[in-house]
Amino acid sequence: MPPHDGTGRRAGRWDELPGGQEPGTPGGERGASTGRWRFVARHGLWDDAQHGAADHARRVIAERGIDLVRMSFPDIHGVLRGKTLTVDTFAEHALRDGHTVPSTLILKDTSGRTAFPVFRAGAGIGMPELTGVADIVLVPDPATFRVLPWAPRTAWVLCDIFFPDGRPVTLSPRHLYRALLAEAAARGYGFVAGLEVEFHVFRIEDPMLDPGHAGWPGEPPRVRLLSHGYQLVAEDRIDQLDDVVQLICGTATGLGLPLRSIELELGPSQLEATFAPQQGLAAADTMVLFRSAVKQVCRRHGYHATFMCRPNLPSVASSGWHLHQSLRDQEAGTNAFTPSGPQATLSETGRRFLGGLLAHAAAAMVFTTPTINGYKRYRPYSLAPDRVVWGVDNKGAMVRVISGPDEPGTRLENRCAEPAANPYLAMASQLASGLDGLDRHLDPGDPTDEPYDSAAPKLPASLDEAVRALEADKVLATYLGKDLVDHVTVIKRAEIARFAAAVTDWEHREYFDLF
Repeated sequence: MPPHDGTGRRAGRWDELPGGQEPGTPGGERGASTGRWRFVARHGLWDDAQHGAADHARRVIAERGIDLVRMSFPDIHGVLRGKTLTVDTFAEHALRDGHTVPSTLILKDTSGRTAFPVFRAGAGIGMPELTGVADIVLVPDPATFRVLPWAPRTAWVLCDIFFPDGRPVTLSPRHLYRALLAEAAARGYGFVAGLEVEFHVFRIEDPMLDPGHAGWPGEPPRVRLLSHGYQLVAEDRIDQLDDVVQLICGTATGLGLPLRSIELELGPSQLEATFAPQQGLAAADTMVLFRSAVKQVCRRHGYHATFMCRPNLPSVASSGWHLHQSLRDQEAGTNAFTPSGPQATLSETGRRFLGGLLAHAAAAMVFTTPTINGYKRYRPYSLAPDRVVWGVDNKGAMVRVISGPDEPGTRLENRCAEPAANPYLAMASQLASGLDGLDRHLDPGDPTDEPYDSAAPKLPASLDEAVRALEADKVLATYLGKDLVDHVTVIKRAEIARFAAAVTDWEHREYFDLF
């Protein structure tokens, strides 16, 4: 897909040096500070479409008067990190040789603390390439290049991360998800995902930026509501949020994201955005860009947007992320989950994929619900699941099956994810679970009409339970890679340990006066 700038143009291959210089001619460019010569070309990191997209990006930069380019990559939490380059540095160097960043960016927990002893051999993780905060290389994916509608003369591009010798960093969520997509493609399938994301937007009363509010992490802003809530999709209530709705809609449209709707959710100041289904990396790329864009543009206008599952504010509801998914038969060009008979709910392929989702549900929770806060959402009779069950168009089940005879939109909706999840890891966990279901012909059993009264196993009630389930699931670890699983569990245990050591408001209220 070409980079989006609103023109819809495509371009051919771009592999010339500045001024038309060919590789090896006098004055030919080399890596800006490392002596690497044309890192991207040397290691064959782009396909023809990406070379064409790079050419298009350079033209857009010239036509739109771009001064700065943000090079971002999704870290282990799905948070975008990177550097902002001048346009000359980006066009003449980064598009050919990438740009270095410290490797600790992939070793941090959610507070921003490095969770590994990086000055020991192997950085405490058995990877000598990361010892001593060694650099890794950001390589732009020019197909993701966009002009930001809210930042003057600024463009943005999503990057992949590599070691200096050209090998992909094995702890990269985007690399991992791409590898699993390739496994599905080898079986003749494309993975299709549709996003349904809930989040909150508040008015900032105090940004809490006095020096005493700084910390690791610092104090969050003090906010007030934009609406009272609990009037689901009421037109007059969403009109109260129209300034925010227009802001978000304009931003998503300006970025070329396939936004379908913005809806008023049940809780106060709570919205939901839905997106058209996309295949491959696109849906995960959309999720990280949408979250980051919404937070940035809202902040510029005095709002605080949060994808935290359950903010600690009176009467505020939990937010979920419902991931719609299916497989596309690449040869036939059809939905591989669509049932063929009037009595069937899913095809045999769909049933086996569903069986995999159920079999690995507990372990996959580390990726679909990676925060301690996310487990506050799982309550009986709350439209959020609490056990490993599936149902036909049942919004209390973990997996809701939406189907019909010859229905091209047949899909599985996993309702257990939180909107703070890393989309690459969340989708990778779903695809890995489903592929195992296909390989082992797993049977999902019968659907339920009573998801909260079923005798089925309960979902993990805490992040600690989910981490233990992941450590015990050797099959999922095989699909996702032991290095990645070990890395995530170390970071999650660091967060759990910090939480366990903190004195909470609940403890203070419960014990301070009584004892």
